[in-house]
Amino acid sequence: MTDIQALEPALAVALEKRGYSDLTPVQKAVLAPELEGRDALVSAQTGSGKTVAFGLALAPTLLAGKARFDRAAAPFALAIAPTRELALQVARELEWLYAEAGAQIATCVGGMDMRNERRALERGAHIVVGTPGRLRDHITRNSLDLSAIRAVVLDEADEMLDLGFREDLEFILESSPEDRRTLMFSATVSKPIAKLAESYQRDAIRIATASEQKQHVDIDYRALVCAPSDRDNAIVNVLRYYEAPNAIVFCNTRAAVNHLTARLHNRGFTVVALSGELSQNERSHALQAMRDGRARVCIATDVAARGIDLPNLELVIHADLPTNPETLLHRSGRTGRAGRKGVSAVIVPTSARRKAERVLQAATVRATWASPPSADEVNARDDERLMADEMLTRIADEDEIDIGARLIETHGAAQVAAAFLRLYRAGRSAPEELVDIGQVFDGGANRRPQREGDRPAAREDASPRRREDFGPSAWVSLSVGRKQNAEPRWLIPVLCRNGDITRHDIGAIKMQQDETFVQISNDSLEHFLAAIGPNKTLERGMRLKLVEGEPDLRPTRSAPRFDGDRKPQGERKSYGDRKPLDRSDDRKTSWEKPQREKPAGRRADATADDFGGAPKKKFGRKPEFAGDRSAYQDRPPADRPGKDWGKPAKPARAGDEKPKRKKKSNG
Repeated sequence: MTDIQALEPALAVALEKRGYSDLTPVQKAVLAPELEGRDALVSAQTGSGKTVAFGLALAPTLLAGKARFDRAAAPFALAIAPTRELALQVARELEWLYAEAGAQIATCVGGMDMRNERRALERGAHIVVGTPGRLRDHITRNSLDLSAIRAVVLDEADEMLDLGFREDLEFILESSPEDRRTLMFSATVSKPIAKLAESYQRDAIRIATASEQKQHVDIDYRALVCAPSDRDNAIVNVLRYYEAPNAIVFCNTRAAVNHLTARLHNRGFTVVALSGELSQNERSHALQAMRDGRARVCIATDVAARGIDLPNLELVIHADLPTNPETLLHRSGRTGRAGRKGVSAVIVPTSARRKAERVLQAATVRATWASPPSADEVNARDDERLMADEMLTRIADEDEIDIGARLIETHGAAQVAAAFLRLYRAGRSAPEELVDIGQVFDGGANRRPQREGDRPAAREDASPRRREDFGPSAWVSLSVGRKQNAEPRWLIPVLCRNGDITRHDIGAIKMQQDETFVQISNDSLEHFLAAIGPNKTLERGMRLKLVEGEPDLRPTRSAPRFDGDRKPQGERKSYGDRKPLDRSDDRKTSWEKPQREKPAGRRADATADDFGGAPKKKFGRKPEFAGDRSAYQDRPPADRPGKDWGKPAKPARAGDEKPKRKKKSNG
């Protein structure tokens, strides 16, 4: 007796009609006898059949031994999902699973007409599926009655908490009966999930499937390194190389979705967009176009990273790097579902290689590092598909034989074959020519050739080669250094590209202020110099020269501040070397400095000795002048007596002096 035959009869019939021959590990786990009637916290990888799993787990509670449901009234079960698309998909899955049992399924999701949802709830439903915000709206408006709820399911609970739905979830759970079953399904069980389960579940059973701890075996992860300017071209070539029936290209922003949608549409791809700025109706039509085959490529933000299940989705492309490992796994989980194989291609610009390695390592994903398919590789793959096309192997009928013979007789076999080839390629976009970035990294430790056969293969071991084991080598000098913002991450591809060598032919790189020394293996030196050419000029105007022996890596001293006949900065002229000053004033000698102006505020008793030999003057009232003014007529104005000279000084008046301040007594 199989696992399916042991289920509720109505559900077993539905699974057999759907083509199920066996259940997945998570579906088997929720049917364990000890789980019947109890709460559960289930963690399993995306694409493992969680929706069908909680549908099977709910059946004994909802049907209660009956073959079919009675007339619908207040709902028995509530399924909560984080996004509109996932909620609608859960509703579709439950519709076919409970079709033989006569279940009525109602949806309450944001972006849809709330009046239609209210009418559906008034007519009655056995199971209600919705998003947290819209379900809370219906509860507060008394259009959703939770009095008969027997079970509540939280699908993708970790995502709902990440999106900020904690308050809505707590409100819904507190509004439902306390004796309900609570089933939580999540890809990962973090501390917030565990805390939520502890608060709203009773003696819950923790279920973790074996596949949770290992990489999804049905997904082939590939990290494709390209130049930053070649991102769009690399995506075009990946789509053309795999020719998947359905593909999703993930971007981080809505602006990137709009840009890439326009770019691929202009290249002849049938594309649809999926982002948060679209209405629910537009998003539903986009997904339906993918299911119907009217569109082959979906450009989406992370709104489609969870729960979207397209039956023929064989390719996932990460146009922008995922922000965290969880996003990488959920995006990739759209393919490789239910035993089908899929490819997850991460487009890695050379400037973001380190970030990509960290994300892949954190996600415990072992990716194959390579370069995007070239135009020649895409064309070769097209030829392989053409030779294996079923049109060439299908037996021709009489009409086809007659017209074929007439075509060959009129135009010749070669011309007919060429016309067939042109028609076959007419509906396909031409591949793009990509910039050759030289070598790509193999798992972050080794590098592999860009294409198999044209360069030596990477080493088998994963340990990086030590510099002291590099072997016989020579040094070359490049005319760029730290001052020109030179960095090994772009110097290495330039050297590999211009010198036709691999990364393993390059040893140590020593950077100076205006110069960079690079170690080149002796085995590749002659070929490297020949490929550079006699002018020894690389990209960006860099000049290259061969260094004899070991380069001088000592820090260079800065040049003197002055050249020519000027003396170094540390030497100064002595004051004895000064030339005599030409002064007409006999009172000043040649070695005296010019008289400074006396700043205000000097003390009244300052003398000439205090200020470098200036005439002795008192601050305050000028003294009486008793001399002859005519003797000063030939003197400069500054040396003439003032207007008040010669006038008698005014006698001091009593009371001009400030009174002394009396000291305060402590008594």
